[in-house]
Amino acid sequence: MRARTRAAAFLAAAALALVPLSAAQAASAPKVLHAAPHGSGASCTVGHPCSVEGARDAARDVTGRAVRVELADGTYELRTPLKLGADDSGVTWAAARGARPVLSGGRALTGWSANADGTWTTKVPKGVVPRQLFVDGRRAVRARGDSCAAAVCDATRTGMTGAQATGIAQWARPTDAEAVIRVRWRNYHCRIASVAGDTMTFAQPCWTNSASGTDRTGPAWDSTAVDSARYSKVAFFENARELLDQPGEFVWDSAARTVTYLPRKGENPRRFHAVTPVTENLLVLDGAHDVRVTGIGFAYAAYSQPSTDEGYAGMQAGLTLTGATGPVDHAGRFYTKPAAALTVRGGRHVMVDHASFTQLGGAGAVFEHGTQDSTLTRSRFSDLSSGAAYIGDTEPMPAPELVGAHNTVSYNTIRDTGVEYTDAVGIWAGYEAGTVIDHNTLEDLPYSAISVGWGWNQPEAQQSVLRDNRVTNNRITDVMRVAQEQHDGGAVYTQGAQPGTVVSGNYINRSAYGNTERDGNGIYLDEQSSHITVSGNVLTRLGYKWVSNWADYGIDNHATGNWTDTDTPALAGTGSTLTDNHTKLDRLPAEALKVAAAAGAEGHGRVEQLRPDLARTGTATQSTTDGTAAAARAVDGDTSTDTRTLAEPGAWWQVDLGAVHSVGQVEIWNDASMTTSGFDVRLASSADFSDATTVHVTGKALRPTVLGTGTRARYVRVELTGTGRVGLAQVQVHP
Repeated sequence: MRARTRAAAFLAAAALALVPLSAAQAASAPKVLHAAPHGSGASCTVGHPCSVEGARDAARDVTGRAVRVELADGTYELRTPLKLGADDSGVTWAAARGARPVLSGGRALTGWSANADGTWTTKVPKGVVPRQLFVDGRRAVRARGDSCAAAVCDATRTGMTGAQATGIAQWARPTDAEAVIRVRWRNYHCRIASVAGDTMTFAQPCWTNSASGTDRTGPAWDSTAVDSARYSKVAFFENARELLDQPGEFVWDSAARTVTYLPRKGENPRRFHAVTPVTENLLVLDGAHDVRVTGIGFAYAAYSQPSTDEGYAGMQAGLTLTGATGPVDHAGRFYTKPAAALTVRGGRHVMVDHASFTQLGGAGAVFEHGTQDSTLTRSRFSDLSSGAAYIGDTEPMPAPELVGAHNTVSYNTIRDTGVEYTDAVGIWAGYEAGTVIDHNTLEDLPYSAISVGWGWNQPEAQQSVLRDNRVTNNRITDVMRVAQEQHDGGAVYTQGAQPGTVVSGNYINRSAYGNTERDGNGIYLDEQSSHITVSGNVLTRLGYKWVSNWADYGIDNHATGNWTDTDTPALAGTGSTLTDNHTKLDRLPAEALKVAAAAGAEGHGRVEQLRPDLARTGTATQSTTDGTAAAARAVDGDTSTDTRTLAEPGAWWQVDLGAVHSVGQVEIWNDASMTTSGFDVRLASSADFSDATTVHVTGKALRPTVLGTGTRARYVRVELTGTGRVGLAQVQVHP
């Protein structure tokens, strides 16, 4: 269209807009109903707004016209969920112009009184069980202690020792406290039920469901139960008055029905706003279709299950095992999703956009029970105890009306989720078909960022509805963080045979970076993952493999055209291939930078360029060599190959850079067994190290340990200060 034609069309449209609406036109315009935080009645006008429940009921009485419910600015305190059903289909729920309405499940705690030790206490209303506390919008921490090693806190199928050594036996109310345990990818929170001498027992069925021998989970999963050989410690006990010693901590006393809080610097309990989540679900759409929810916030929704005797017996990705008994199910059919602020059940054409989910005790949004053709887009998630979005269910072959299909999660920003339940993932999709997870930004997460598929290698899951899913153009940074001790995951994680599924165009940086073991993949095609294409992704600074397809029963996977700074063994599955990938890079080329920058919700994110590696062209030697683990493996650009010396006093590995260079940084990547511990990194211009600059590292090297050096050197040596071996996956020397 020519410019003059476009201008004429615009003027004509503007003139038409000035003409009064005809009766027919007015009748076809949406009926607008107004709601406000303290609204009442049934008028639902600007001057006399309704409550949100009143607006819902008024909308049901409108016939022959579309309906738009506009929410005025403010906080809508909900004691029960706002429920929408089939009769509420076709309605748009939107923020009024310029408004930021928030549906809240929180209850303010007031009337704080000072204690002699600097803490403050308030009574809690009946029916409220404070599991989280937010002070002026900032999350407080349930009072917690130190970790307790398995040698002291020895877990068995019936309980745990250590009550005397930890002091728990002397606590005033040990039965309000919980043990928090992390084993590999699993997370457990179980309340202490009793203390007798040195032995603690725990609430049931939480402890039984967390221990081995239930025969309700996959047969290999007993190896990651609380009483397994993989159990190494209690991460911490929490919620005891005796542990309340850090500003920003609180404790709940169920007998006195009080919360006691130790304020942070600058907080005044006489003036601050303290809120605890109480209402579990805020908005529930059950069987509704063609509903839009736009511009609405969700805050302070609760997740009550972990505070009951069910506790939190984590299975995978934030789903738990519940109930005292149940059918034998190795495909995860009966695992329980976390409670969410927004739940869509059996929805069709539901759109949620420009929403915010923050300060939640559970998850953000759940689409389940056959929800199809629905979208969650351009929304923000932050400070959630569990994951951001759970899409689909755990039944491999559901009835046709219960198949989750053609749902889209796109252009969302997800940060700081899994705060309490660190096994939760950012975005989870179960047995889904045609689901699109596109252009999301996921940052600062304790475990995997995106998980698609379910079922592992269980026979009943080998034929499922999984297929044609797309994980594309997402920005994933700083996930699988070491501090939360969650292992065996990846930035993008898959399960199950899902023909037609594509993982493409994603930028993944710093997954399990700085890990305490060789763990944390970029794209993890776990177990039975099959028929998946991995293409055109940019993957850097990973704790382990950029793509992992370790199981021979995960078949027909193909990785092509990806960019990465490491290498990986061949894919294990039958028919799987690696072709035309750009590996072992120490600089990202322009095309890779373009892909990485375009990924994510904003489409123009910062890309962390790789740093040139001077060691890559150097000559590596070591004091001795154990078998074939030669020194050169630490400069081959591959963090999955290892060097190893014999055990000897002062064992060393070094690289000659060939000339003196200005060295700004050295990265030490420990080997698979985390062998190298207690060592000096020595940098020198002379071969005899007479002019060496020395940096000492206490304890084990990480993957990697990063040292700022700021000196000139030709030789870089890693030398033990005691007896043992030096084993390294990679040493990088950056100018």
